[in-house]
Amino acid sequence: MKITLNNREEYFEGDELTISRIMEIRSFKFKMLVVRLNDSPVRKEDYSVTTVKDGDDLKILHLVSGG
Repeated sequence: MKITLNNREEYFEGDELTISRIMEIRSFKFKMLVVRLNDSPVRKEDYSVTTVKDGDDLKILHLVSGG
């Protein structure tokens, strides 16, 4: 399947994957993340049950804090 991940075309095997699986494949391990699927926010507790399908737009952004 082909999706847009953080504004870049990415290819994954299969017809759909969960957000958790995509994060595992791409090694997104930061604690503070903002996830949006097709411009809708996704809660952390829903990562393992929310599926991403061919053509979807997924954004996984790392939050950075400092002062």
